[in-house]
Order: sequence, then structure tokens, then C-alpha cells
Amino acid sequence: MARRGFVVFVALLQSVLCLAHLFLYDTWTFSPSGGDVSGAPWIKFALAALSVSFVSASLLAFRFSSAPVRAFYTLAAVWAGLLNFLLLGAASAWIVFGAARLAGVAFDFHHAVEWLLGAAAAAGICGVVNAGWTRVTRITVRLANLPAAWRARRAALVSDLHLGHVRNGRFLRRVAARIANEKPDAIFIAGDFYDGTAIDARRAARPLAALRAPLGVYFVAGNHEQFRDESIFLDAIAAAGVRVLRDELVDVDGMQLAGVAFRSAARVERFASILRDLKLDPARASILLTHAPAHPQIAEAAGISLQLCGHTHLGQFIPWTWMVRRIYGRFAYGLSQIGGMQSFTSSGAGTWGPPLRLGSRSEIVLLEFQPG
Repeated sequence: MARRGFVVFVALLQSVLCLAHLFLYDTWTFSPSGGDVSGAPWIKFALAALSVSFVSASLLAFRFSSAPVRAFYTLAAVWAGLLNFLLLGAASAWIVFGAARLAGVAFDFHHAVEWLLGAAAAAGICGVVNAGWTRVTRITVRLANLPAAWRARRAALVSDLHLGHVRNGRFLRRVAARIANEKPDAIFIAGDFYDGTAIDARRAARPLAALRAPLGVYFVAGNHEQFRDESIFLDAIAAAGVRVLRDELVDVDGMQLAGVAFRSAARVERFASILRDLKLDPARASILLTHAPAHPQIAEAAGISLQLCGHTHLGQFIPWTWMVRRIYGRFAYGLSQIGGMQSFTSSGAGTWGPPLRLGSRSEIVLLEFQPG
């Protein structure tokens, strides 16, 4: 049944991509006067090949990790991101064309298409550049009942590195070096360390061994670690010296630190049951490390002081940034409040699928703790 569902999903995705490329081609070649607009055969063949590139590259990426496959996947993923902006440009051209027709205004459709698609391509290229620029976001968090030992202490939060065919060991080493330069007292990794594609998990995780913090380095599994056998990924992270939190509570110099994996936190009843079983002390400050900000009301009801998440990527680029905000509301990104609990959602350090960001940014978060 699962295999059949996967085949149906791939078929639907490929159909959508074919229709998207056909729409792009028809927009480029359309002439309101019926005249000839350059639709050279090479354009048609190029778009036909590009329409199957991302699905083909993705299927290969889940089975192979050779250099040619990584290069093919990266190029296909970049094109998928550029396609998003090109479709927005093409749709804008049709909207302007329709408005001009209704207003009875003369309008050079093909000239507008050239300009809009050019602007869309430029936006996509800016998105590629922006995705490769990792910033440090600094946040002050004030918690009631903060242990005296945690006053003015700092913790680094990083999520969604998505190591795989696009981001690799060099990227992780750069991120690790940025974190090390900040000298945090603790380091929290909020899931999706891996992308889920074919990878040597232990080799990819080795740069984590360079991360050191007086209060420790902690990890909780995201959905991409739990697509398949999570032990392959979690054991590799643990072997690099990182403490993997598997639906458990640990004491970190007086701070209650809970870690709940994505799959366990995805269902309301199970999430609530796990938090109850942890037996948190409501008179002490607590931090919940979990991948997604899906059910903050459950964490707040359990008495959590601060929830730390990732997962959303803030949509990565327009228009998905808007859609993510519609799904997660104020928990899509940044520091927010629900009842007596604060929640911080990071936009992540890496990317999934198209390595583009426009309307979001790649980040490492540095949290400084102060008493509330």
C-alpha cells in the first residue's frame, strides 16, 4: 500500500511539473494577434527535458550518492526553484494582459513576458545566493524560575541542515565553525540534520565532533530522520559525541531539558502522554526541544517554559512563505507566546528541495537566557 501511494505521488508530481512547463512554453509562444512568436524547437525540447529532471534526479538521489548524481540533483533542484519564480512571472503576464484587454489598452504581451520572466529569473538567482548566506540571529529569552546558573548563559539553536546531495560536509564544517566562534554554553540541534537521500550517515556527521559546549550538545529527530530506519541516522549522530534525546527528560545544570522526536510529537494524544510521563516539575524552568511547532498548546499545558523548533523553513521562498504563515500562524517563525510558554521557531540553516531562499534566511540562533 505504501509503495502504491508513493507511485501515485510521484505520478501526480510529474504531471504537475509537465503542466507547469507546458504553461511556461505556451506563455512564451502566445501571440494575441496570431503572429509568429519565436518558439524554436530547442526551447520545446529543453523544457520537456527540464520537466522530468527533478523527479528523475530525486529518484536517483534516494538510491545513489555518487558525484554525478549529486551534481544532477543540485542542478535539477535549482531549476525547480527557478521554475517557481518563472511561473509567477508568467501568471503575472496573463493577469496584466487580461486587465489591459478589459481596459481597452494596447499591450505588447510578448515584450511584457520577456521582462517579467527576466525579473523572475533574477529573483531566483538572488534566492540561490541568499540561501548560501548563513546569519546569526540573536535572541534574549526571559524565563520565570530560571536557574541561577543559567543567568546570562547562551545556547545555540540550529535546525534543518538537510545534509545530502546539495549540502554536505563542507557546509556542516562552516556551520560548526560559526557556532564554535560564538562559544555557546549549550548547543541544540532541532532535527532534519539529514535530508533523507542516500548518504554515508557516519561520515556526514563527523564534523559534529568539533562542536563542544560546557553544558553539552543535544539533538532531537526530525521528520527526515524518521522517513526510514531512524537508527542509521541517530546512531551516526550519537557516534559524533552528540546526546540524542529520544522522548526523554534530562537535567542540564538545573534546567529541565526535554526532547521529543517528530513522530512522537505529531499526534496530539501521544505528545501529551509523553510529556505527562516525563513528570516535569512546574516550579522549575524547562526547555522542550522538538522539531515542529505543530501542537504548542500541548506543550504549554504540560508546563513547558520554552519550546525550541525548526521544520517550517519559513517556506524558504515566495509564495510558500505566505502558505507556511497560514498553516503555523505566529509559530511559523521567531519568538512567540502561548499562555505561560514561549516558543521559538528557527527558519533553519539549510534548505530542502530547491536551494533557494527569498523571504526567509538561513540562520543559526543564539539564545541568551535572563530571568523573567
